[in-house]
Amino acid sequence: MPAGDRHVAPEKRAFARTLAELRRERGLTQEALAFDSGYHPKYISLLERGLYSPSLTTILEFSQVLDISASDLVARVEKMLPSSRKRRRDVRTNR
Repeated sequence: MPAGDRHVAPEKRAFARTLAELRRERGLTQEALAFDSGYHPKYISLLERGLYSPSLTTILEFSQVLDISASDLVARVEKMLPSSRKRRRDVRTNR
């Protein structure tokens, strides 16, 4: 991920690395993953750069194409998260 993307949420970064890793392990290009999952290659690229967050539907589609359960895919993402990660409700400011 480029140095300028350090402000990207850790969850997005973790999903990005997990998706790219799984795709490469399966020998797929972004284009092949896009074709098999029904998503546009540009969307795959945005996910792998941590610029977009996937929906539950997207996670389920990718897990099917990547031959991994959605729960295992999410577990791999969770393992990449820093243990010091703050929950959203803990970082929100009061209005």
